[in-house]
Amino acid sequence: MSLRLAARLARRELRGGLRGFQVFLACLALGVAAIAAVGSVRHAIQTGLSKEGASLLGGDAQLEFTYRFANDDERAWMQNTAEALSEVVDFRSMAVVRLNGKTQRALTQVKSIDDAYPLLGSPVLEPEMPLSVAMDGQGALPGAVMDRILIDRLDLSTGDQVTLGTQDFVLMAALLHEPDGAADGFGLGPRTMVRTKDLQSSGLLAPGTLFSTKYRLELPQDADLGTLSASAQTFFDGTGMRWTDARNGAPGISEFVARLSAFLVLVGLSGLAVGGIGVSAAVRAYLAQKTETIATLRTLGADKATIFQTYMIQIGILSGIGIVMGLILGGVAPLVLAPLIEARLPVPAVFSLYPQPLAEAALYGLLTAFLFTLWPLARTEEVRAATLFRDALTSARVLPRPVYVIATGIGLVLLISAAAWFSGSARLTLWTSGGLIAALLLLSLSALGIRRLSRLAAKPARGRPALRWALAAISNPREGAASVVLSLGLGLSVLAAVGQIDGTLRNAISGNLPDVAPSYFFVDIQKDQMPGFSDRLSKDSAVTRVESAPMLRGIITQINGRPARDTAGDHWVLDGDRGVTYSALPPKNTRITAGQWWPEDYSGGPQVSFAAEEAEEMGLKLGDELTVNILGRDITAKLTSLREVDFSTAGIGFIMSMNPSALAGAPHSFIATVYAEEQAEAAILRDLAGQFPNITAIRVRDAIDRVSGLLAGLAAATSYGAGVSLLTGFLVLIGAAAAGELARRYEAAILKTLGADRRRILLSFALRAVLLGAAAGSVALLAGVLGGWAVATFIFDADFTVIWPSAIGIVLAGIFVTLGAGLVFALRPLAVRPARILRASD
Repeated sequence: MSLRLAARLARRELRGGLRGFQVFLACLALGVAAIAAVGSVRHAIQTGLSKEGASLLGGDAQLEFTYRFANDDERAWMQNTAEALSEVVDFRSMAVVRLNGKTQRALTQVKSIDDAYPLLGSPVLEPEMPLSVAMDGQGALPGAVMDRILIDRLDLSTGDQVTLGTQDFVLMAALLHEPDGAADGFGLGPRTMVRTKDLQSSGLLAPGTLFSTKYRLELPQDADLGTLSASAQTFFDGTGMRWTDARNGAPGISEFVARLSAFLVLVGLSGLAVGGIGVSAAVRAYLAQKTETIATLRTLGADKATIFQTYMIQIGILSGIGIVMGLILGGVAPLVLAPLIEARLPVPAVFSLYPQPLAEAALYGLLTAFLFTLWPLARTEEVRAATLFRDALTSARVLPRPVYVIATGIGLVLLISAAAWFSGSARLTLWTSGGLIAALLLLSLSALGIRRLSRLAAKPARGRPALRWALAAISNPREGAASVVLSLGLGLSVLAAVGQIDGTLRNAISGNLPDVAPSYFFVDIQKDQMPGFSDRLSKDSAVTRVESAPMLRGIITQINGRPARDTAGDHWVLDGDRGVTYSALPPKNTRITAGQWWPEDYSGGPQVSFAAEEAEEMGLKLGDELTVNILGRDITAKLTSLREVDFSTAGIGFIMSMNPSALAGAPHSFIATVYAEEQAEAAILRDLAGQFPNITAIRVRDAIDRVSGLLAGLAAATSYGAGVSLLTGFLVLIGAAAAGELARRYEAAILKTLGADRRRILLSFALRAVLLGAAAGSVALLAGVLGGWAVATFIFDADFTVIWPSAIGIVLAGIFVTLGAGLVFALRPLAVRPARILRASD
């Protein structure tokens, strides 16, 4: 009976429309829309990757080897399995152009192909021509196609000559699109495409040089990829082969999209938290207006449960409306913006209305609305029949009854659990949730402290009426200082944290590089080239240091006779091949942390020294046996020492180092780092590349710029998500300013009656907004800096530094946003006539 009566009363209350709930609906809808949109884009990309997996991969399946080509038996297995087979070789090299007496060089990522490429899809060239025609070249020279960026960088035109290693090519066209480009992953240079057979005399694919081969298979229609994968793993066991198939044609991109979208959803949750503050404030304001109605209902015999249910039903219906609005906006926006999004994506995406992300967003919105409306609704129980004055709710106790506190805790646990489940990262969710809760507590305490300080500062402000009025207003609990600090502060906190993390990562990558990083990495140096290479550098006074080491690549396949992942899990060292070197003596400045290095003349069984930090993360200990596949050969070595390896210096660092006899006879090349003055870098590159055309030079500063560009894109995406939080906070701020307009009218009327002019009253309103904005921005900055420090220290293990331009910008943003909202809603109070306002208040 109570619920039926409550439903009838709620229906009557809602006949008045949505007046006063615009901010409530906007805050909830924006938060839900942000999460729904991110989830919809994620599903669109995942669907595109799934549907176009074979095209992205360049075949139905791919077998990849490092440093070698497939042997006759391996090729025979592929040919017997597939209907068509294509071989692709991928490596880095220097593109050299000699025009008008000048020589230019640029790093390029080379893809060499066979006549069967591509099995699926087709490249787009400009001018338009078949790929086979472009590869045929002109006259006696074979053809090449290049990425437009590389063509512009080298100031080339079609028909110009380009040299790779010792082989000349003619540029036939610009490469606008590779059908399998997305699966190739991150590269340090723009693409160049040539035929593999045209590289035979280039010196670039000599034994020991750095390259990978990829064999794409076009399979029969009835082929079972799962069965075929298991068969391949059995046949190629111990060869170092890596299998990929069309079920996940671009695994790196798929994982990246999943992780980025999970993070953006968590950023979106912060927007929902900001919106929740606005929702809570709107419910409080609405119930404050309904105090007399509630008291009247209590007088007529309504019990506490009926009153609570009446307004719970109303808020529930309004929450449903806000959630539906958010779902419509979040579901439709990606469809409308699909052409723009697809143009910026390197992978296909299939945009549609996907139920799963919409359901996730709806659940987030429902739980957020429940969390932020339960306590204000619980206060309705405290309105008694004799309570017929407006501020009854403001004088209520701080905490509601224990049952509501427990229900709030359950709702919070459900929200965090849902976020952890949907994001797939419990650790990231807990960090984000802990940061939001800590920020809310800090902002709540700050709001109380700001009111207290304003009350104390009012006395010393005598003689400055405008400032004194502003401080007195801030100290008033009904002025809404808490809503401003919480809503705007939380949005700015997220933005501040993003700015600090982005700046810290950029500093970690490039901040100290001019002092500690090498100028160049040189790779693919053959052993017989090392004397001449070292001789050129030793004679150059601008070269301060040269380090070199033998370089091989290997895949850790087993630990103590068991599959490596059974022991070390999904550690990054097991993701693909890793650098391996050998040395009779510990390299200079090497610090052994455990065990002993092998004797200089050691010729026994294979031993390995491992990076100490990574060994601890993987659970390795002295005496363990590691099986490493190098060039298709398994080498099982005993772990005899651990050593410090500092990858942050951008110098040479190897996860594994073996005794020389363990790798005797294995073809390999050398890697070298050159530390030199910046003005000498061009001459060093010119001389070494001219003398040894097969070597590849990687300029460290260019590599850092490329990585920094990726970070900038990530920071921009995250900032957009944080911007939704800030926009929601701004809406809450507007709602608070609009709700306080009536109080400002009365305040302006009183001040005018006492002789204050409009300029001084406006100055008071402006000072109030500036002080609150500065306070919100300062507290947000503190929360953002603490959050940035925690992420940088405990997740990225980077040295944290405060990024002051971003920090100052956050404080200024708080001031200007609050000032703008405050002044907009101060205009009408300034224009009122005191007599009319004071008569109406009698």
